[in-house]
Amino acid sequence: MANTRSQMKRNRQNETARLRNKAVRSRVRTLTRRFDEAHSAGDREAADAAYQVVSRELDRAATKGVVHRNTAANRKSKMARRLNGM
Repeated sequence: MANTRSQMKRNRQNETARLRNKAVRSRVRTLTRRFDEAHSAGDREAADAAYQVVSRELDRAATKGVVHRNTAANRKSKMARRLNGM
């Protein structure tokens, strides 16, 4: 339990950031799953559209610091390879 006012404020800020980061990570996972489903179904157009959306969202998450920029780049690269292999 925090004893100082500054630590109490920091705890509130941390909780707000945690919830925001959780929402961003969840959205990225959902969009990645949509890409995976379109890819496994063999639907090139749907997979291409899903890749565009998840790529944009990964860049946004990396900008906000939710995921590391190299992690975002690696995930995008892996999806692009799978997409081009269709």
